[in-house]
Amino acid sequence: MSNKGEKAGISSFDFFCIGFGAIVGVGWAVSVNKWMVNSGGALPASIGYVLALIMMVPIALCYCELAPMMPVAGGGMAYAYRAFNEKIAFISGWAAFGAFVTIIPWEAIYVVDILSILFPAIKGQVLYTLAGADIYLGNIILGTAFSLLLYAVNFKGATTSAMMQRMLTIFLVAAGLLAILAAFGKWDIANLQPYYGMAPIVEAGEKSVTHSGFMGGALAILATAPFFLAGFETIPQAVEDAAGDIAGVGKQVVFAVSLACIFYAILLFALGGALPWKEFTLLENPAGSNLFKVVYEGGVGQGLYLFILIGAIAGLFTTWNGFMMATPRLLMGMARGSIVPKFFAKQHPVHGTPTNALNACIILSIMGPFLGYGLIDPLTSFAAAGFVLSWLITSFCVVRLRKTEPDAERPYKIPGGAATAMFAGIVSLVVFILLLLPIDANPVYMGDQATIIFLCWMALGFLLYFATAGERNSIPEEERVAAMFATKK
Repeated sequence: MSNKGEKAGISSFDFFCIGFGAIVGVGWAVSVNKWMVNSGGALPASIGYVLALIMMVPIALCYCELAPMMPVAGGGMAYAYRAFNEKIAFISGWAAFGAFVTIIPWEAIYVVDILSILFPAIKGQVLYTLAGADIYLGNIILGTAFSLLLYAVNFKGATTSAMMQRMLTIFLVAAGLLAILAAFGKWDIANLQPYYGMAPIVEAGEKSVTHSGFMGGALAILATAPFFLAGFETIPQAVEDAAGDIAGVGKQVVFAVSLACIFYAILLFALGGALPWKEFTLLENPAGSNLFKVVYEGGVGQGLYLFILIGAIAGLFTTWNGFMMATPRLLMGMARGSIVPKFFAKQHPVHGTPTNALNACIILSIMGPFLGYGLIDPLTSFAAAGFVLSWLITSFCVVRLRKTEPDAERPYKIPGGAATAMFAGIVSLVVFILLLLPIDANPVYMGDQATIIFLCWMALGFLLYFATAGERNSIPEEERVAAMFATKK
């Protein structure tokens, strides 16, 4: 087991911190203004996350049942292997892996950029421009340094990473709650008006939208919400290191994603009412902290700005750390079943860390600062499609296993059983189709660039799958299944 050599496993509260910290991260500070722009107002954006809650809770419940039923690395990929076959497992795992590895460099890009707000000199000189964004020497140096720091933390094992996650998440939550309370201190319903409309940046023709009404604006949130609500899958990836009641681990998945949706909805409602929302969308990032220098005078505004800015930095590290913990374990799970080269299944003899998989992740993390902001938006939407595809397969895993293994041990059974899972699967399928459907009236379409990236990623995956067929077929299926589920409790 991956907790070999560790004196204690991860507690339920730590699992909540892993999931919630990985979900919330910095999105609330650096993307809340974009959500308003893309939805046509603070109110439709807030309603959009309520709709996302309706979509996400049944999905999270599926993981809630399957994680304690199969407490192994790999998450949705492992569930698909048992419920269906290795091909479906590969599709689920590869889609999730693409989404996971997108988030790691995403965080590396943003953490240095926000730090440069506090210390402008750290950016240094411009080295080159990529996709319309300047790449700075300081960003590359610091991004690499922080990547290596998180590598060192995660190399020491899941419990070390969880301890760091707990401390950072507590600070993140404190900063987020302070932002909401301080925003309500200046709140005025008139600031939410127009309840639906185009923001100045849209009116200037800098961004196109595919909706023309309030509900369309609310639905537009679903184009990127899977990216900003992803992170609860980090909990099942670390389940092998759990201490105590294994059923409690699954429940943290639901708690984490539910509170994240509620947090985002309240935050949009609060910040959008503290300043006329069209003015808010014009604030420089991180808009979630810059707001308070505008609505509060003197030391109070500056103090709120600094505290919430530091909270945003803590949020960057919670997401970055959560996925640096989860991504190698997903890759390790795939390697155990020989879906990807067995090379990635190697674990450290003392810490239980999937060393070769972690080495691959550090390379991807270091790539982030070299890519810069120019690729952020299409990569965000690409990741959303990867997550949704993995979620819909996981949802149907519950339906399938309820039929094929009705008497299997299930430490936790979701309310509604297969019907709830079927609803989750259908909703995920509809959202996945809408993400890829390029029609003018579709507010959820993720855009041409993201679609091309997603299709190329999946094509690359199939090439890898067929290229490793020789190695996979040389190992009896019983041996591959045993390797994948050997740690099953």
